[in-house]
Amino acid sequence: MPSYKLFYFDVRGRAEIARLIFTYAGKKFEDNRVGREDWPALKPNTPFGQMPVLEVDGEKIGQSVAIANYLAREFGLYGKTNMEGCRIDQVVCLVQDLISAFIKAMFEKDEAKKAELTKANNEEVIPRFFGFFESLLKKNGTGFFVGKDVTLADLFVYDVTWNMVKASPTALDSFPLLKANHNRIASVPQIKAYVDARKPTDM
Repeated sequence: MPSYKLFYFDVRGRAEIARLIFTYAGKKFEDNRVGREDWPALKPNTPFGQMPVLEVDGEKIGQSVAIANYLAREFGLYGKTNMEGCRIDQVVCLVQDLISAFIKAMFEKDEAKKAELTKANNEEVIPRFFGFFESLLKKNGTGFFVGKDVTLADLFVYDVTWNMVKASPTALDSFPLLKANHNRIASVPQIKAYVDARKPTDM
């Protein structure tokens, strides 16, 4: 079995999807939480000067989506056909677009602009993307985004919606299929145990 070492800051952030994949698949990995004070020394040894980084038997891989895609393929979470893989990709791309909207608002320095972006996210962006997810679940008709079981798509959407549900348990009430999918992933025993035990962080 390969040796897996994951490097990221001590937050969920961009590495959490990899942690969820490892957890769901029941695969052992070394979860290296890098302190801010240690990052400058580590940075030159990363592929692109950023984290997360996944080291597989000594080979370092950068970019969170590339890491997630690799792990999903390794652990059988990337669909059974090329078309299923493509359908997973489109969900992952939607999640990245949604995350980009969050990040833009989060790091906006002008307070008035920040408030405007946050309002737009809450009233327009989030409902639009949740509608996309709801439609995809309805089209697939199995309770999962692709196929008849958990794939990378389900884990990505669970990860991006977790904060919203934590802040407001009714956040998904207008999207019953999405809510059911979220709850289905949340109730997977190994996912539930991991989430219940993980350290609370802001992101």
